[in-house]
Amino acid sequence: MKKWIVLPILLLFIATVALAQKTKQPELPRKGHSIHIKLDNYAEKELYLGYYYGDKQYLRDTAIRNPQGYFVFEKEEELPGGMYLLVMPPNNEYFQMLISPGEQHFTLESDAKNIADKMKVSGSPDNKLLYDYLQFLAQRRPLADTLRARIERSNEAQKNQLQRELDKLNEEVTNFQQKIITQHSNTLTAAIVRANQQLDMPDFEGDEQSVQNQRWRYTQQHFFDNFNLADPRMLRTPFLFERVDFFVNKLQVQHPDTLAKAVDMVLTQMKPAEEAFKYYLIHFVNFFAKSNYVGMDAVYVYLVEKYYATGQAPWTDEEQLQKMVENALGLKPTLIGKIAPNIEVQKRDGSKIALHDVKANYTILYIWKYDCGVCKKSTPIIKDFYEKYKDQGVQIFAICYQFGSDATPCWEYVDEAGVKDWIHTVDLQNRSRYRDWYYVRSTPQIYILDSKKEIISKRIGAEQLNDVMETILEMKRSK
Repeated sequence: MKKWIVLPILLLFIATVALAQKTKQPELPRKGHSIHIKLDNYAEKELYLGYYYGDKQYLRDTAIRNPQGYFVFEKEEELPGGMYLLVMPPNNEYFQMLISPGEQHFTLESDAKNIADKMKVSGSPDNKLLYDYLQFLAQRRPLADTLRARIERSNEAQKNQLQRELDKLNEEVTNFQQKIITQHSNTLTAAIVRANQQLDMPDFEGDEQSVQNQRWRYTQQHFFDNFNLADPRMLRTPFLFERVDFFVNKLQVQHPDTLAKAVDMVLTQMKPAEEAFKYYLIHFVNFFAKSNYVGMDAVYVYLVEKYYATGQAPWTDEEQLQKMVENALGLKPTLIGKIAPNIEVQKRDGSKIALHDVKANYTILYIWKYDCGVCKKSTPIIKDFYEKYKDQGVQIFAICYQFGSDATPCWEYVDEAGVKDWIHTVDLQNRSRYRDWYYVRSTPQIYILDSKKEIISKRIGAEQLNDVMETILEMKRSK
């Protein structure tokens, strides 16, 4: 009977406590941030607050030591979440702290000569968790280093025993990390620990090359499994930029279509984190707009059309937005893989000729000016190139950029340069719109077209023609 009597009494007690808690006035959330730092063995009067942003670091604030010995960073607005730096002049050594929304009033106390081991945290469970983890690692690192060194100089029997000890130590670290991730899942510490865990790679079967390919594909598909790109705090960490850059520029086949899909995947996952989405969209648009690699303007066009032209970049002013959209539209007709826009121009005798009428295995479209310094250097190089490859079905379709009466010196230059056997043309009335179709903003412009007038390569220098053509011919032979 006693068991049945105790239970209702216990429930009544819990209900009473719960009722008492409900009647208490809730604490109002504190505004802004107020971070107190105290450092023993640090003589300087100033301490700097910095932060990570993309691939760079910036200073945000400076604190002066107060009479109580604290450096206080305090303002009415909250700091954006992320990993911040506390920089100690004059040598600019630093240690790190974590900032998350709602956890911005706390105190850190340590010794400048031994920051991690001596760190004491008050008012910030996340930073307490971070430094507990760092202290845990610091305690085990010397033992791991010792075991590795002993393994290298031991015999086979000793190595097996030492390796078991090292495996046990690694398992202990892994278990500690997993405990952080499962029991403190919403903390930035947990997000950082999880993001830096290695992928759990399956065992693949096949020959060495097949296994490598399978591992590569698996890594591509699961690269961000441990990484929450939608967490806005990740933008201000030292590893997000490196990871995204590796995923796009190292892990992918460097082809415009593949890269566009990779960038799109990153941006789609990142979109809930508005500031990170903005940063990386701008970064990739600028990166591919300035790329020196042939064909990467296709990624730029894709991003502008998908995100800017559809209103997903509201921070862009109207004038800049219009320029970007017009630029993308101008580049689109001549992306690699597209059929080159057909244009009709005039030869020296006044007869008309269309680009698509040229019968050749490969057509080099060369847009030039007689008073262009780079063109004067390029023409002799293209002349030598033509002599080398004309027997393999290469033809030069040259358009002198000037029109009207300004076109007369074009023919004089052709005679002087000794390149009469090319197809030389002008557009006297400026009717073909080739300047728009081929987005000519400077000269010279060089395109390589195949027999169907598909664009194989473009916007390359005359000195690159030989290498590019050799690659094209080698690919054709290998097929």
